[in-house]
Amino acid sequence: MSNTILIVEDEVKLATILADYFSLTEYNAHLIHHGDDVLPWVKANQPAAILLDIMLPGKNGIDLCKEIRQFSSVPILMVTAKVEEIDRLLGLELGADDYICKPFSPREVVARVKAVLRRTTGKIESNTNNSATSAVMQENMLNLDQHRLIVSFQQNEVSLTSVEFQLLKQLADKPERIFTREQLMNNMYSDHRIVNNRTIDSHIKKLRKKLSDISEGKDWIQSVYGTGYRLVL
Repeated sequence: MSNTILIVEDEVKLATILADYFSLTEYNAHLIHHGDDVLPWVKANQPAAILLDIMLPGKNGIDLCKEIRQFSSVPILMVTAKVEEIDRLLGLELGADDYICKPFSPREVVARVKAVLRRTTGKIESNTNNSATSAVMQENMLNLDQHRLIVSFQQNEVSLTSVEFQLLKQLADKPERIFTREQLMNNMYSDHRIVNNRTIDSHIKKLRKKLSDISEGKDWIQSVYGTGYRLVL
């Protein structure tokens, strides 16, 4: 796995400070200050995660997140000075794994990146080793690949974001069990931040669409009115 964090930030001083903090960890940083330079670099390299500012010269962070998600499931953390809930929701709907609001402390940013990477590696991997879940998924030909963040059905597969993968994994661990939005959010965000329920609904909507696309329209995730969601087999 790569140990490079891509920092896309047009404030050079801020980007350099973040890079210095990452240099004190097991990760290093690569800096890009212009939006137009991001896609070629990401396609040629495999960063562990991307810190992506929304306001950039050239191509903006929102458009970049959309385009990166067309070919990569690399964890993306959106960085924004806009604090309105709609902006946070928009970033997550685009396939981002987390958001960070300015102003922030560099220590917080490093901690948040590490938390996302734990969700996409260690935590997911240990859950995927559950033999009962593996048997259920194999029987129904819906298979999860935690290393590549891919779900497959028969010969079809699709890439998921780390949040989508984690949501699907939690539902698949106990198929037919109803999970409330609060339970799903608590598993997604261990720091217990306040997140609008619409955020979960948005992730579920995108996840449903991806699963339907690879399984001839099958609806794997059922809404339970007034309660939450469950995986149906």
